[in-house]
Amino acid sequence: MPTQPTHNRSHVPTRRDLLRAGSLALFGLSAADLLTARAASAVAGPTFGRAKSCILLFMWGGPAHQDTWDLKPDAPAEIRGEFKPIATRVPGIQICEHLPLLAERADKLALVRSLTHSNVDHLTATHYLLTGQPPPRGDDLTKDWPHVGSVLARLGRGRGPLPPFVSMRPKPHMENDVPRFVEQSHGQFAGWLGQAYNPLTIDADPNFADYHVGDFALPAEISLARLESRRELLQNVNEQLRRIERRAPAMDGFYGRAFELLSSSGAGRAFDLDAEPPAVRDRYGRHPHGQSVLQARRLIEAGVPLVTVYWPSEGIKNVSVYWDTHSRNFIDLKERLMPPADQAFSALLDDLAERGLLDETLVVWTGEFGRTPRVGQRNSDAGAGADGRDHWPGCFSAVLAGGGIGGGQVYGSSDRHAAYPASNAIAPVDLIATVYHCLGVSPDLALADQQGRPLVICPGSPIHDLLA
Repeated sequence: MPTQPTHNRSHVPTRRDLLRAGSLALFGLSAADLLTARAASAVAGPTFGRAKSCILLFMWGGPAHQDTWDLKPDAPAEIRGEFKPIATRVPGIQICEHLPLLAERADKLALVRSLTHSNVDHLTATHYLLTGQPPPRGDDLTKDWPHVGSVLARLGRGRGPLPPFVSMRPKPHMENDVPRFVEQSHGQFAGWLGQAYNPLTIDADPNFADYHVGDFALPAEISLARLESRRELLQNVNEQLRRIERRAPAMDGFYGRAFELLSSSGAGRAFDLDAEPPAVRDRYGRHPHGQSVLQARRLIEAGVPLVTVYWPSEGIKNVSVYWDTHSRNFIDLKERLMPPADQAFSALLDDLAERGLLDETLVVWTGEFGRTPRVGQRNSDAGAGADGRDHWPGCFSAVLAGGGIGGGQVYGSSDRHAAYPASNAIAPVDLIATVYHCLGVSPDLALADQQGRPLVICPGSPIHDLLA
């Protein structure tokens, strides 16, 4: 397996930076304050910060890129599989025949066909694509690097009372569902930034009639005046606690946003999918993924900076969950996976464009890795059946659109068997650096962990060829 491509680490804080930060601490400034201030001045290019928000469509399980975005029609049958490529709106770019709606919108898409890393485990490989960093050792999710959404929350992004970071992880109404991906995948949360920057996590299925997200309205017996008195009481208690414990102020913002949610007359409306015309809901698809993507659009429109939509667990017995097609690869891709993905992604692109939001909303479609070049090939403990593909991080694809990304292009290429990058190999850290660039987060940004140590959040290099 290939090692992770080298990337630019020139933004790591120098010893002089840290010594200078130590002297400034006498004046009430931390190392993180200094480095964040330095980072804020490092704005480069017209695409920097063009995206005001981001929707990350994460295909839990690992899509087979040679069956979706990077087909190999001239390869042997056991490599190329059963699907045929089709032309897209952009001359020279072809994708799978079972993504016809996205083929018509290829002028808005940037296909990256040369992502690579070396981790074959679902639960830890997700950390690469959600944070840009290699996963830490052990199972403790609080030791993870922070998700991009948690970093935006730490930076105070967002407007209004809604949480700055939301994760959609719909699960079915059944006891036998397999929650392993949902509960244990690394990189989903704030990690060492602290739980105050964790996402609002929604496990409810938005396709159900009883879809409901928390209580965003005051109980009838509590008036706004009474709520305000409770807020003042909490502020007084917090002040006393800070004097005694020197507690970090992050929780103040957390509680403050909660009070704003309760006192706001419209915050909860963002979760009311019934407010959408039935035709719009139909366009996204009346399935868990489609309605989750629609929910994401409503949230970013309401001021949420980042929403992650994880592929839902359907809870289908005797079928590989998510995009983890160890068996029935072609049946499930054709019938269960690609049609709703094609429908929801294309509807999102149209909807954002119609609302004037696409230029300021970055959309990213990816999974944690790809699938083996050869059907039936074994590359992990899970293996693969005669009609399946096993885990394969050696080469896989991601797709970006909107928010500073130039559409109608392909970046990088894989070899003739879609096994390894043939040109422009991209490490996840550089993909995430591109996301940060579009969102206006400097490559020099360093934030303090729970011990006060400044850490550069993403030492990668943006992929400038992808930028508009």
